[in-house]
Amino acid sequence: MISWSIFDFAKKKSELEQLEKQAEDPALWDDPSRAQQLMKKLANLREEVQEWEKLEKRIADLLDLAQMEDESLLPEIEQEVDDLRRILEQKELNTLLSGPYDQGNALLAIHAGAGGTDSQDWAAMLQRMYLRWAERSGYQTEILDMTEGEEAGIKSVTIAVNGKYAYGYLKSEKGVHRLVRLSPFDAAHRRHTSFALVEVLPEIEDDDEIVINPEDVRIDIFKSSGAGGQNVQKNATAIRLLHLPTGIIVTCQNERSQTQNRENAFRVLRARLAALKQEQQEKDLEALRGEYQKAEWGSQIRSYVLHPYQLVKDHRTEYETGNTQAVLDGELDGFIEAYLRWKR
Repeated sequence: MISWSIFDFAKKKSELEQLEKQAEDPALWDDPSRAQQLMKKLANLREEVQEWEKLEKRIADLLDLAQMEDESLLPEIEQEVDDLRRILEQKELNTLLSGPYDQGNALLAIHAGAGGTDSQDWAAMLQRMYLRWAERSGYQTEILDMTEGEEAGIKSVTIAVNGKYAYGYLKSEKGVHRLVRLSPFDAAHRRHTSFALVEVLPEIEDDDEIVINPEDVRIDIFKSSGAGGQNVQKNATAIRLLHLPTGIIVTCQNERSQTQNRENAFRVLRARLAALKQEQQEKDLEALRGEYQKAEWGSQIRSYVLHPYQLVKDHRTEYETGNTQAVLDGELDGFIEAYLRWKR
């Protein structure tokens, strides 16, 4: 664990030195866009290196404390050792997040699968699970678009999750999630299996390669749908985008402002285009290796069994727990960490 973390620190210090040399180039600001990206990257790297240097100082102070051989200091030393171990474990986990978008924000979308009300209720349960996880992890969330189910639950929802490494951690959740339980919507209280699809997209801010030509996008404006009464919008504020070259459709209707819905819709479209590009690169790589298999609906990544026994199991990593309620309350870190280590 420690060797991986120290290697990461040395690597970041080297990167920082290289970027600082680039920032000293007088010709840098001839290209303002490139200069701004470099300065942003430089600021983030400086912050990371400063965190490491503070950690280095804490370790040195701890060693000084331990050399005093004062037994009354043992509880304080043990507490500091535990804190430092936890920080180093988190640092090691962060070394697994080296993708181009891993350190940025994420857009998480949940879509109810076949199964009517049960699947729509399952989608709502997943929404609650991820919102609770984000809250536990210190991330800010914003619901960009949501379509409610006819009787219960939701048909779909798109959530912006903002904070460092949000995409890097959440990308492990992409795929089909399967629920097995006694249905609360079945009069005979029979066991039902429900499916929901989770999409995780990187939120793109500045990427010269993700350029949306206005002529490639058809924009439709319509009235937001709601539960009725005061919730129904009288004005046309909802936005639907159709990206003609790819056929990608994005709708946003959660805000009362047409401008805000439009901005959010383009945020999602940029993210979908970036994900499409990344997916194609992965397909090309796997095709060269001769390993690529198309992911079909129903090939679930994780099963949540509430009856006849209690178990949540990830089918990729084999990580599992019998504490299903804790998982549905947002305790996902074990699954996320297992996925990152498995992926490495």
